[in-house]
Amino acid sequence: MSLTFYLDKGASLGPNAPCLTLDGRTLSYGEVVELSHAVARALRRSGVRPGDKVGILSANDPVAFACVFGIARAGAVWCPINPRNGAAENRELLELFDCRTLIHQQAFAPLVKELDVDVAVELGTGFDAWLAAAADDPPAEAAPPDDVVAIVGTGGTTGRPKGVVLTARNFETMTAITLMGYPFARRPVYLALAPLTHAAGVLCFPVMTLGGEVVVMARPDVGEFLRLAEEHEVTHTFLPPTLIYMVLGHENLDITDLSAMQCFWYGAAPMSAARLAEACERIGPMAQLFGQSEAPMMVSTMSPAEHRHADGTLAVERFTSAGRPSPLCTVAIMAQDGTLLPPGERGEIVVRGPLVMAGYYKNPEATAEASAHGWHHTGDIGLLDADGYLHIVDRAKDMVITGGFNVYSAEVEQALMAHDAVRDCAVIGLPDDKWGERVTAVVQLQPGAAVGAEALIGFVKERIGGVKAPKQVEFWPDLPRSTVGKVLKTDIRRQLGGPASG
Repeated sequence: MSLTFYLDKGASLGPNAPCLTLDGRTLSYGEVVELSHAVARALRRSGVRPGDKVGILSANDPVAFACVFGIARAGAVWCPINPRNGAAENRELLELFDCRTLIHQQAFAPLVKELDVDVAVELGTGFDAWLAAAADDPPAEAAPPDDVVAIVGTGGTTGRPKGVVLTARNFETMTAITLMGYPFARRPVYLALAPLTHAAGVLCFPVMTLGGEVVVMARPDVGEFLRLAEEHEVTHTFLPPTLIYMVLGHENLDITDLSAMQCFWYGAAPMSAARLAEACERIGPMAQLFGQSEAPMMVSTMSPAEHRHADGTLAVERFTSAGRPSPLCTVAIMAQDGTLLPPGERGEIVVRGPLVMAGYYKNPEATAEASAHGWHHTGDIGLLDADGYLHIVDRAKDMVITGGFNVYSAEVEQALMAHDAVRDCAVIGLPDDKWGERVTAVVQLQPGAAVGAEALIGFVKERIGGVKAPKQVEFWPDLPRSTVGKVLKTDIRRQLGGPASG
């Protein structure tokens, strides 16, 4: 099944209904379907055949996102290219993906000149002419060979990036889990602030099957996010925790009408339990999702209802979990020797099912390593509790070994985030002659807040003990982040003089 199914399904519910909106301009479902056919014809005229790789290099933009469906209609493979990468990194991705055709926004024309692609199509006047040249060509509609519909990069923050091969079946599974696991009471209105090249983009697919509208934000702006959420009566949205913290700190939050909100997804990084409780009370129906590029979005889920007990009180004991394994995904905890561990024991989180990728593109060694013992290995350390909730203890590479003890950075970060003065933080291990590694915290304070290092260390000691408490605390005005809001610990280690990889 092609990715065009989601668009065409939405169009079948009403071609004149709004599909993609930006800055007050709306493309209807019928217009997006027509545009997707035009893009498919133009790609075919440009020499693209089923199975060929086509990149999109763009910030959030309705026309660029509509091109995803044109690529799919031609039977080609969508390759999202991160607009915040440098030329060298994007050149590496395009070469890795065997991508010879690139659709891009005008703003990236200087960067594209540095990239080696056979066909570069610029959105705007050149794009219109490219479409017009193929206007009278026969329809170009084909099924994706081997069911492959997308290749996405793993990010490359700890080495050379890998290309994750995703099939139509992967997206079907993700969409089915989304629709069965979260509330959709009417035609949804989805607000996309986070990059459409990442989680925010694939969450559009289930929205489209219900004929929903996607309101696109070209630039991240929390004040504008709140204004649009009220104006468009937004029902669904997704933000990483760092942006949710900014929403909670915005002066307009408590005067914004969010009563239409049915599902405010958070994910892509661990969220402070204290901030989550605040968000449930001040924002509304929070909903967690956990996944990764290799198993998109829905390895485990926690609906808005699960954030509360039957009597309406907050289920705070669940707030440090990642929800329960989703219905179409089997999750287990594995020891290093491949043994599956019982509830309560820590090990690597492993996954099976139709959500898991087809493999890494042209990298059989990495594919074999990630699928050892017949399970997909996430690289996350976690446990399943007695009630079936999945707890992500840490990334395996982020564990700190200090004085012979294993300290999980995520646990220390949760303790720090419980302090009212802390907006965000990251915990890493730095080389230490005495301890082997010393637990080091880099802290971003709330605007106007003040607290000393010793006070924070004492605060953490009271909660989780002296072994896990930081030995060093640094205060930074902001933390380095990826395009999806993840704190880049590699950059922090580098700036503090530690090893680049943990």
